[in-house]
Amino acid sequence: MSINSVDAFNEVYNNYYKKSFSFVKSYVHDDFIAEDIVSDSLIKLWKKMKEGDLDRIEPFLFTILRNSSLDHLKHEAVKIAAHKSIKEQLVRELDFRISALESFDSEVIFSSEITNIIRETLSGMSENTHRVFEMSRFEYMPHKEIAEKLGISVKGVDYHIAQSMKQLRIALKEYLPVITFLI
Repeated sequence: MSINSVDAFNEVYNNYYKKSFSFVKSYVHDDFIAEDIVSDSLIKLWKKMKEGDLDRIEPFLFTILRNSSLDHLKHEAVKIAAHKSIKEQLVRELDFRISALESFDSEVIFSSEITNIIRETLSGMSENTHRVFEMSRFEYMPHKEIAEKLGISVKGVDYHIAQSMKQLRIALKEYLPVITFLI
């Protein structure tokens, strides 16, 4: 029988597929992955047989199956370790947020310290930026109304609010979770 024939490949496939599948499945524990590994391995075996450099089929096939299964399992171990690391990081972050919220004193929201930081930051802003911010956040005026009252464009109002928010975020970085409540 010619090694190049389809019949010869089918014979190799029929002789070794079940044993190979059982061997690989016993390690990877997944039918689809085992099928992929066995199919790829049988193709590698077939190519080697076509080259004519193969003395014994079974040891060569076993080596291919073993190495492919090992590669898969090592790859899975890396994925699991990465997922575990990400999960541990998320748990630490969640624990931190829970701890921070549990220890949070609601009186801090209205403390004179935060109020003073806001006043000082606002006083350091340009007159227009300061005024636009106060009209928007303390007088609850819409941007269009602020623009009309100050004689500037709505985009100008947006710019001044963005500038003031940027400065306040920097000044209040320690109180960042509270800023959205205050402002």
